[in-house]
Amino acid sequence: MNLQIKNKRFIVCGASGGFGYSVAKALLKEGAKIISIARSDKSLKEFEKNFPDAIQNIKGDLTEEKTLGEILNVIGDNFLDGIFVNAGGPPPKSVEETEMKDWDQAYQLVFRWKVDLVKRLLPKFKEQQYGRIVFLESMSVKQPVENLVLSTSLRLAVVGFAKTLAQETAQNGITANVLGPGYHDTQAMQRLYKKRAEEQGISVEKARNSFEKEVPVGKMGEAAELSSLALWLLSPLSRYVTGQTFSVDGGKNKSIFG
Repeated sequence: MNLQIKNKRFIVCGASGGFGYSVAKALLKEGAKIISIARSDKSLKEFEKNFPDAIQNIKGDLTEEKTLGEILNVIGDNFLDGIFVNAGGPPPKSVEETEMKDWDQAYQLVFRWKVDLVKRLLPKFKEQQYGRIVFLESMSVKQPVENLVLSTSLRLAVVGFAKTLAQETAQNGITANVLGPGYHDTQAMQRLYKKRAEEQGISVEKARNSFEKEVPVGKMGEAAELSSLALWLLSPLSRYVTGQTFSVDGGKNKSIFG
């Protein structure tokens, strides 16, 4: 399928690992241009080597004003087709384990910078009368996951923001959608493996296997599998889809409207 994204320009947040890395790689392979943002540019050197004319790297923390300002400077007057909004999450904790400082940090890490960055990009998208915004969150926004109260609570706020944004900008050719991944074999899952291993007194490998057994399709997802849907949502082909949250979880979510 021709996704019509060759030579189109996209921002990819958290591009040095996990889902961000996979989406960045997939975009480049489709002939797109990307502005990649990550705290470490080590793994992004591969992209610079293989796609020297198609990538601009920004090394920085997305929760910092300096990094958000640099993104706007790098875009300049160029047409921006879309953004993959993605970053790491807070540590796994139960409600009773959390302290108020954890909630303050989670707000900064999961929610605040996303609102700030999207609001900065909206004038450009409106001027263009075109834009694709895809948020990478979690399946926990539809069905809570054990020990992820910080992530679940703040990611639900992102979904509320995205849904409202979609309603307000649909007439401007802008779409906003959310991807809710389930258990994928990425670094982020390591924290859940360790947490369950500690709670149950088992090995990390046994904890990993217990998570995998919970997935109806029988195995963990791969980041590359999710990236194919992300690319479609970032493409012109998704014009008629906005304000939606897509579960990508191997059937783990059991709700009727999962």
